Amino acid sequence: MGSPDPYGRQLNGIGSGISSTSKIIVLSPPSRPCVDVDYTFVQVGIKDGSLDMAGNCGNMSSAVGPMSLDEGLVTDPRVEEVDGQQFAVVRIFNTNTSKVISARFRVSGSPPKYSPDGDYIMDGVPGTNSPITLSFLDPAGAKTGKALPTGNACDWLLLPDASTIQASLVDVSNPGVFVRAADLGIPSPEDLTPQAVEADTALKEKLDGIRRAGASMMGLNPDVESIPKIVLLFSDSRSPDVDIRCLALSMGQAHKAVPLTLALCLGAASQLPGTIPAQLVGNRSKSSIIIGHPSGKVDIGTTFEDGKIKSADLHRTARVLMKGDVYY
Repeated sequence: MGSPDPYGRQLNGIGSGISSTSKIIVLSPPSRPCVDVDYTFVQVGIKDGSLDMAGNCGNMSSAVGPMSLDEGLVTDPRVEEVDGQQFAVVRIFNTNTSKVISARFRVSGSPPKYSPDGDYIMDGVPGTNSPITLSFLDPAGAKTGKALPTGNACDWLLLPDASTIQASLVDVSNPGVFVRAADLGIPSPEDLTPQAVEADTALKEKLDGIRRAGASMMGLNPDVESIPKIVLLFSDSRSPDVDIRCLALSMGQAHKAVPLTLALCLGAASQLPGTIPAQLVGNRSKSSIIIGHPSGKVDIGTTFEDGKIKSADLHRTARVLMKGDVYY
């Protein structure tokens, strides 16, 4: 990956100096019944070369099903036929969170292989591909055991400067610390871009203090950068096609879109009464919400059963970019 790199560029490897692309997937045969493949996600520290396996990455999860099928790790997937097209369903065990993800994607040929061509557009990614439907099963309490680790929809966090801020601490797919941007003096999304956050050292320090305080209250290690992540939220009552807007930080960097597991967490949080996301979304009663982020928007579905979160669902894309050897 080119880490450790004190200059933060990863020039001596295949990383690109940003947290979104300093990531590794490790696949292995299934370790338990009723799943097809095991998957471990590794977040590689850019400057220090640390290998962080505390949480999962949703965007990387989208590649696991197609890759495991095409590379022969999954040899007999369940295949469905809909309107003359074939779709494989691969059940993935994520070792980071001990949760199961169901991936459904288009295939062709015999034996079936992933068919990436399609017309689905994913905001933030140029071009089109066939959609990959990910269902994160029983996603609540991925790291803490509960959707609301403290038992509260909102908590007050004590910060290093002795000030306080209200936050919702939610653990669905991955833990997140959700705060109103307005509580930090940021009235609208137009006043906050990833570039503006990166240029504001004082704001980044404040946000990291909030993240660390939230981690401690959730019973997590505040020194682990990958979880929880902090998300700034904006109400978006002006836009009929967006329910809520967000800006997230990942590994200390402002994300140019939104980490997928955080989008899943936000989607579920918006339907948990009393949370800050639910307050901002308001009375838009529906099973899915559309989240606006710096590169566009994403539609997140959440299914409840007997008052518990059964699954969190969305569409992604993936394709093979290259195959080869990387030397170190």
